[in-house]
Amino acid sequence: MGRLFGTDGIRGVANVDLTPTLAYDLGRAVGHLLDGAGRSVVLGQDTRRSGDMLVAALGAGLASVGTDVVELGVVTTPGLAFVAANGAHAAGIMVSASHNPADDNGLKVISGGRKVDDEAEEELERLIFRAESLPGGRNAELGRIRRDAGEVAAYRSHLLDAAGDALQGLRLGIDCANGSASAMAPELFRALGAEVTVLFADPDGTNINLECGSTNPERLAAEVVARGLQVGFAFDGDADRLIAVDERGGLVDGDAVMGICALERLALGTLRNNVLVATVMSNGGLQRAVEQAGGRMIRTPVGDRHVFEAMERSGAVLGGEQSGHIIFRERATTGDGLLTAIELVRMLRVSGADHLSELAARIPRLPQVVLNSNVRHKEAWQIDPEFSAAVARAAARLGERGRVLVRPSGTEPKIRIMVEGDEQAEIEEIAGELAQLANARLN
Repeated sequence: MGRLFGTDGIRGVANVDLTPTLAYDLGRAVGHLLDGAGRSVVLGQDTRRSGDMLVAALGAGLASVGTDVVELGVVTTPGLAFVAANGAHAAGIMVSASHNPADDNGLKVISGGRKVDDEAEEELERLIFRAESLPGGRNAELGRIRRDAGEVAAYRSHLLDAAGDALQGLRLGIDCANGSASAMAPELFRALGAEVTVLFADPDGTNINLECGSTNPERLAAEVVARGLQVGFAFDGDADRLIAVDERGGLVDGDAVMGICALERLALGTLRNNVLVATVMSNGGLQRAVEQAGGRMIRTPVGDRHVFEAMERSGAVLGGEQSGHIIFRERATTGDGLLTAIELVRMLRVSGADHLSELAARIPRLPQVVLNSNVRHKEAWQIDPEFSAAVARAAARLGERGRVLVRPSGTEPKIRIMVEGDEQAEIEEIAGELAQLANARLN
């Protein structure tokens, strides 16, 4: 039996891999495992057409084992997590495939405001495969399903409180990716006193992430420059990540955002334990900047769940990923694009800098190459003596000047080979040699 859960819940092509039957079975499994005991499970979705179908199936599964359901409609993943943390709810399930194309969808299970751990996912998977045998009740014992988008109002108030007056008078552009941010971001930023230019906030069920959003921010960058805006924010489909754009149209990715916030907090004395948590994919330039400012950086495996767990262990309040998932632990338990935008503007105001590009320039970027190699068994590189020895030699060659990272893809039969260092030509040579060897040895 292969694992249903990947690095970010269950994902697949909607109605092909991710069927209503699977969603129904997951609903039954969640209701059985979490044993709501009078508490409901809250459901949210992004703007994909398949979302309604999967929410209906999840709700039916939950109700069939006696669990009440509250449907929020279109909401961001961090918004769903915020509502799910309310003591009235046993858990939440977000229906979204994040930055993936519209044909895909996904199911993320959230308990206590955070994504469930590996142990819970394994138990849910076991229950899914025997979902039909799980006990259910007759009419009077079934769960009830209701729609209540009003619960999201508390999350909106949470963001307004976080922002204060930091965005007052700001000229900004936002790219909502035709996704979840469309339902909240334009109104939110205007309520905060910003002058807002809105792009890609007209979802039709099929255009989410289509040549827009955090994975395609070029149109936003062009609009920021053309309109003379001070900053731009590009969200992904469920708005749990952010890529910013400076006033020159330069991209400010998750590493730069983390670096800006970490350096300002170090200067203010508010970066608890002087620690920033980032993944193994974050650029070495970020680590150098943090360490030179008197902080330290802890690296984790890829995935914001791993980041959050390391933040809890270390007492850190700031962490995230290069892709734009940033966690501000005083205010959130998961990456939140809207909150990240607010915090970035706050740091811009506090710094006294006139432009975001000034702050971004403080975070150097080492040359980095990432190559993908198709392999038959993506874990085999660790046990192949010739390939593993080549990786060790490459790491020794770079020494303190760079890094070599090989990791299996979480969603494809590939390994990702990342080489980072001071010299572009050198790291391209090393990455190319390793990729060529992987193709020869691991297929």
